[in-house]
Amino acid sequence: MRVVEAFRESYGAEPVGVWHAPGRVNLIGEHTDYNDGFVLPFAVPWGVTAAISPREDEVVRLRSLQVDEPVTLATLDQAEGWTRYVAGVFWVLREAGHQVGGADVVIDGDVPQGAGLSSSAALEVVVGTALNELYELGLTKMEIALTAQKAENDFVGMPCGIMDQAASALAEEGKALFMDCRSLSTRSIPFDLASHGLQLLIINTGVRHELPDGQYARRRRDCENAAKHLGLDALRDVTDLGGALARLSGDERRRTQHVVTENHRVEAVIGLLRAGAVREIGALLNASHLSLRDQFEVSCAELDVAVESAVKGGARGARMTGGGFGGSAIALVTDERVESVRETVTRAYAERGWAAPEIYPATPAAGARRLV
Repeated sequence: MRVVEAFRESYGAEPVGVWHAPGRVNLIGEHTDYNDGFVLPFAVPWGVTAAISPREDEVVRLRSLQVDEPVTLATLDQAEGWTRYVAGVFWVLREAGHQVGGADVVIDGDVPQGAGLSSSAALEVVVGTALNELYELGLTKMEIALTAQKAENDFVGMPCGIMDQAASALAEEGKALFMDCRSLSTRSIPFDLASHGLQLLIINTGVRHELPDGQYARRRRDCENAAKHLGLDALRDVTDLGGALARLSGDERRRTQHVVTENHRVEAVIGLLRAGAVREIGALLNASHLSLRDQFEVSCAELDVAVESAVKGGARGARMTGGGFGGSAIALVTDERVESVRETVTRAYAERGWAAPEIYPATPAAGARRLV
């Protein structure tokens, strides 16, 4: 395992253990998590692997096989760039009163960066999972996910919801994770596409967008302001959509329409999956994308072309996934139409002078776990 070899090379010793946490794809339920709504993600086969040993002092030494220079953090506030996601987990645990010392860490990741597959959550969760075991903290998987979310919210400065971290921590192989983001209750939903002659293709547009730049936070404020104007705790509580929309205008009205209808789409997809009507979820994926494009306004030209050309090529349905403004789209495709979809999407990009997107199938993988 190359992460172990790199650990030996970097620190002259064997790591105490090796852990892995996956990235995620969100099947449906976008921008609903921070509105106390419903989400349906699943873990992907790619993720972040970490070889770690504890230290007796509070120094954190970091090396990533994707970055040339190793980093030593004598204090957590020295963290910059990708190291903030690691330092944030240490900071949250220490702030909570856990006796967490330092660590020597080597990171290896194969989640495509900027693809909207939540490499940052995977990094946070793998570190949290390892520290939980190394320092015998006794945290549940959900508590690890909440620790990772708080690290991203309060240390990194990205006001994300709980979905990404929960999917990375709690997902099960072959299943999607239904989550009520208010109660934090979860339920595994069987998601065996192969038995239905289907594949879920990820279309990585190659367009990167740094979500902490303010656009994501602005959408979240729109939702919070809309809920406040409606006298509700969160947009999840809207029961009369028509009445709510009549009281709102502009961005708040559009954001509310998306969140409320997206929650209903999550429930509808779960109903279809439980009924074995997997192919029929495609129409709901299409509707989700249109809502994200027109009501939540987080799509971009490359995502729109990926979705439109995938459907033109024969996909049962497609939509952008992740925070938006770049990253990836997903397409539900029958086995016999996979090559047609690949060719149609690639041709559409070429016609516009864009670099060809990466297209690969994703199957539901297991959540965070110890490997060695």
